[in-house]
Amino acid sequence: MMKRVVSVMLLVMGLMGAASAAQAVVGPDFSDLAEKISPTVVNISTTQKVRSRQRPLAQDPVFDEFFERFFGVQPGRPGSAPPQAQHSLGSGFLISADGNILTNNHVIGDADEIMVKFANNTEYKAKLIGRDPKTDIAIIDIDGKDLPYVTLGDSDLLKVGQWVVAIGNPFGLGQTVTAGIVSAKGRVIGAGPYDNFIQTDASINPGNSGGPLFDMAGQVVGINTAIIASGQGIGFAIPVNLAKSLAPQLIATGAVSRGWLGVAIQDLTR
Repeated sequence: MMKRVVSVMLLVMGLMGAASAAQAVVGPDFSDLAEKISPTVVNISTTQKVRSRQRPLAQDPVFDEFFERFFGVQPGRPGSAPPQAQHSLGSGFLISADGNILTNNHVIGDADEIMVKFANNTEYKAKLIGRDPKTDIAIIDIDGKDLPYVTLGDSDLLKVGQWVVAIGNPFGLGQTVTAGIVSAKGRVIGAGPYDNFIQTDASINPGNSGGPLFDMAGQVVGINTAIIASGQGIGFAIPVNLAKSLAPQLIATGAVSRGWLGVAIQDLTR
């Protein structure tokens, strides 16, 4: 009888251990973190007026008159068609209570109009403050006060294997939260002269560009910027320390001023 009791107890303890192991496999709960930081992330939509450069194909004056009357294209003049509106989507995040928003330069490009939308559907018209194409960083501004904003962390302290959370506007669906780990650091992907990307397997898609990459403390450690074109679930983020070093200059002057070293390189001959 005693052996049976002991066997039953061991079985129960084994089941409890298996249940605990199953719970451990599930991973961390990101819900509290997402609820805390989501109000600081915005969706960005831009509009740019692009003028057509195509000439009318017809050479007959009758057809030239037709193109000019109905399409606004003047014969023999490239780019004379009415401007067409070109739209793009991206993400960004507030870095100050008065409305400064950090994003990617390629998100805002040469936009004629920039609109910002919060998770609660509040919308603002934004203006460009400064941008740096070489690092793909830009700052825009909305007219607000006492707005929720992020805490910028230290990307140098990141370790491969640490959990990270990405928030953005993939495919224009609206604010979306994804999670993964830091897969690698210091990646060079040929994006520019200052490549030093954080690689992550947190899902990043078109529209996530400019959005934040958070650590588990709720601090921004990167700016989601690029993906592998073939869609293999690999994303890249600009280390936030680079943005921290440039942001004050972008806000103050609208551009980044860099020094030049008067040195030329050549092969060493005999």
